[in-house]
Amino acid sequence: MSSPRTPVRVGALLVAACAGLALAAVPASAQVQLPDGPALARNLVKKVTVSGVNRHLIALQRIADKNGGNRAAGTKGYDQSVDYVAGLLRGAGFDVSTPAFTYPVQISDAATANAGGTKVDAFPMEESPQTPVGGVTGPLVTIPQDATPGCEASDFAGLPTTGAVVLVRRGACTFNQKQANAAAAGAVAILVANNADGPLQGVTVGEGATIPTGGVSKADGDTLFGKNGVSTTVDMRFHVEEKPSRNIIAQTKTGRKNNVVMVGAHLDSVEAGPGINDNGTGSSTLLETALQLGASPKVSNAVRFAWWGAEELGLVGSTKYVQSLSFEQQLDIALYLNFDMLGSPNSAYFVYDGDNSDGTGAGEGPYGSAQIEAQLAGFLNATGTPTEGTDFDGRSDYGEFIANGIPAGGIFTGAEGVKTQAQADKWGGQAGVAYDKCYHSKCDNLGNIDRTALDRNADAVAWVTATYAISTEEINGVPPKNAVAQSAKAAARKVAVKTQAKKLVKAKHAHGLAA
Repeated sequence: MSSPRTPVRVGALLVAACAGLALAAVPASAQVQLPDGPALARNLVKKVTVSGVNRHLIALQRIADKNGGNRAAGTKGYDQSVDYVAGLLRGAGFDVSTPAFTYPVQISDAATANAGGTKVDAFPMEESPQTPVGGVTGPLVTIPQDATPGCEASDFAGLPTTGAVVLVRRGACTFNQKQANAAAAGAVAILVANNADGPLQGVTVGEGATIPTGGVSKADGDTLFGKNGVSTTVDMRFHVEEKPSRNIIAQTKTGRKNNVVMVGAHLDSVEAGPGINDNGTGSSTLLETALQLGASPKVSNAVRFAWWGAEELGLVGSTKYVQSLSFEQQLDIALYLNFDMLGSPNSAYFVYDGDNSDGTGAGEGPYGSAQIEAQLAGFLNATGTPTEGTDFDGRSDYGEFIANGIPAGGIFTGAEGVKTQAQADKWGGQAGVAYDKCYHSKCDNLGNIDRTALDRNADAVAWVTATYAISTEEINGVPPKNAVAQSAKAAARKVAVKTQAKKLVKAKHAHGLAA
């Protein structure tokens, strides 16, 4: 999942988790009563297993391990991830393409913070304003490290933040929210200290940031928190270069090509880690769903699977893909399903709020989004997992789809937000802890997955994909093919009956005249 950026639709999303925490046991899909639905959906749920998904996660972990620990856009790790996914799809008979696009890369020219002679790396976040040459200087003001550090304006109240360099700990809210609060308090720059081991780089503060915003490692942050009040100079400058990357597009050979069900997940990780939950879980679930569905299923509507590149750099791959389509080509897409982070270790069960029934953040999605929400929530609820809505906040690849009127939906287990007590009571896990405490960190590895949650969500992905492959009538009024055929046959029968009746009438009339 991308770091916060100003969304196509404005909103806020609470998300994040704790490695190693297990949810209360819930029966596997083979043991639960599936809701009524198409036979294809019921069969696909049985075929898409968590062990199958997990095998792909193992592959992505090994790819990261032999390529510097990550699978970020522009790296060999990403290229090998593309080759792995595309190779399996081609082997299964799918029509596969890997369309290229370019994405902007922020090349650092200066990335330091100097607090009274103590120098540390301070990496400018994507879309952050730059400092002038030589940097900006002010007293270092540290924000208390409570459960929601820097997330409320009150965190800055009474502190000498005017003209200061503010230091805040990562977590509980977006980078953009922290910088906005610091800017409103008069700070000249803000440093965000990581809340997990390792540097904080390759993340995005989001459009609209007004003061230089940088990340420092957890260890360097610990050092700087001990230097409150020390004169500090932050020098963060960069230039931008365009680099190439690839998406993966795979479509079934069967089904209508002008009423396509599109399903997507981003394949890239951040530079800090292998990205096994974010978003190996979504990518692997999509891959297993495609392989088990097959390249030539008996469907009404073609299914188009997409693995997006450079999502972590601002939703670039998906955005450029949608923008590359003509209006007619966009009309061919009946709906878009997005799956980003499906196995957070302190999992929540969020469904994108297509009808804005929660009344928070962004408004409702394009027409059809409410029906997608109901389909996903209905399946999870029917199989024993209660859900909550989550805002269309623009942090994942549905953004450009809904901006162009294409209905969208998806599920999400949480990122850096904190689980409430009510959610822990409902879902298990630990209250007061992030849904994924390894979000965008080195520890987002195979040990950072709740496989019970992944199993439940993989079932939901399989169910909704197959259901809409049969019919999108509730979304856009397009009935299943067999219904069209049956309707045509019924109409033909009516015509035949009327024709035969007319012949009989004529025959009787002729017989009467002859008599």
